[in-house]
Amino acid sequence: MPLTEPHDDHLRQEDPVDAARDPGEGTLAGTTPPGAAAAAASAPESEASDFAAPEPAASASEPEAPAPEASASEPETSASASEPEAAAPEPEPVLPEAVRQRIVALTATVLPGLPADEVPVPLRRVAKFAPNRRARLGAPAIAAQLTADPLFRQRITARVLADTGDLGAAVLEGTAPAAADPVEVAALAYLARPRGWRELIEASGAAVRAEADSAVVAELVREAEQRATRAEHDRAVARVEAEKLRDELARVREELGQLREESRQLTRSLRETQARERKATELLATERGRAARATADADAELRRVRARLAEAEAAAGVARASAKEARSVDDARLWLLLETIGQAAVGLRRELALDPVDKLPADFVADAFADQTAAPAAGAATRARDTDDPARLDQLLALPRAHLVVDGYNVTKRGFGEMSLEQQRKRLITGLGGIAAQTGDEVTVVFDGAERMHGLPPAPRGVRVLFSRKGETADELIRRLVRAEPPGRPVVVVSSDREVADGVRRHGAYPLGADSLLRRLARS
Repeated sequence: MPLTEPHDDHLRQEDPVDAARDPGEGTLAGTTPPGAAAAAASAPESEASDFAAPEPAASASEPEAPAPEASASEPETSASASEPEAAAPEPEPVLPEAVRQRIVALTATVLPGLPADEVPVPLRRVAKFAPNRRARLGAPAIAAQLTADPLFRQRITARVLADTGDLGAAVLEGTAPAAADPVEVAALAYLARPRGWRELIEASGAAVRAEADSAVVAELVREAEQRATRAEHDRAVARVEAEKLRDELARVREELGQLREESRQLTRSLRETQARERKATELLATERGRAARATADADAELRRVRARLAEAEAAAGVARASAKEARSVDDARLWLLLETIGQAAVGLRRELALDPVDKLPADFVADAFADQTAAPAAGAATRARDTDDPARLDQLLALPRAHLVVDGYNVTKRGFGEMSLEQQRKRLITGLGGIAAQTGDEVTVVFDGAERMHGLPPAPRGVRVLFSRKGETADELIRRLVRAEPPGRPVVVVSSDREVADGVRRHGAYPLGADSLLRRLARS
């Protein structure tokens, strides 16, 4: 849309410049709105000079006007030119907040429709905002530009009046329809600025304030009605509570009469009880005399019994001394017997020692998963010996062809759990290698694991390292190892797990705690 020039009295009504203007600008009929001429006349000289700048270019292309008409318009031109200097511009009216927001909203709505060269530089960025952000974020810039730039306000007014239809035409004529929104009327009056626009804004402000006051009065009336309703409700509740309190008072009075009657009955009972108490006191005094005599007789009898007890304790001391001497002799005989049996067992071990074979029972358990558990021999349970003495480990390992089965992680986590699992396995396997070298017994250590660990150091001579298969625990593998051994072979299982100990004991093995093995490793 071409720029709208401010009203100039030098141009005739039939001038081609007027005919070239956009019919959408000015009033709905296509002429300059009355408010535009008043705004241009009341603007400062700098603004007037800016608005008049395009005129020479336009008049250069137009035919010259007759001299009489030009001379006739000279007095009017001089009068209009001296008018801004003589009269100071009136200040902008104070707008109600609702009117100001509506003016900004109308301007923000039509702002993107202006050509880019007609949008002031401060508002070009605002025109690119989203519709919901344009009025909210660009309100200060829009308000400042509407106040400082009358030409911009005229362009906005032309587009707003074109959108408002009959209401815009009525406001342009200086009248406000009775059914129109006062805020909308005041906003259109501020933008179009017809004659009496300040009165329209003041009337709209008064209407807005009247509506606000009416809303406040209605709110006060509603609150008063609510308070009256609550007061009536509280009064009814108070009446109900008063009735309840009267009924409660009658009930309490009735209970008080009953309590008084009970009090009289209790008083009579108290007098009778006191009389019986006096009789009982007299009887008690008599019985106390009899008890004193009986106590004296009992003390005499107690002294006689104590004398007999002293004699019996002396006789018992003599008997205990004799029994202690007899026990010492029996202990010496038993120790001698055990030593003899131990030496005989060592000799028997040397005589009965068999040559090593390629496959041991534990090797078969490690290679194949037993589908069915073999029934233990009838006499297998007779070889189980449950003891917590760490010294028993050496005695059991001294038996011929003994097999030591160790619950790996149960021992390592109890003895050196602060290490990593790899360090725990390495330390335990190294210690068991020393025990195997010293005793020559078969040693098997079992660890939990779905598959064999990679990167393990080679096991020492005489030590077998097994890992439980997927779906099987180390406890189950230990029980299978015990069941695979032939009856009569000494099998020692080291684990602090009570379930493991009970399971292997039923199959004739010797369960020992993890502490016994840890102390044995520390000693070696």
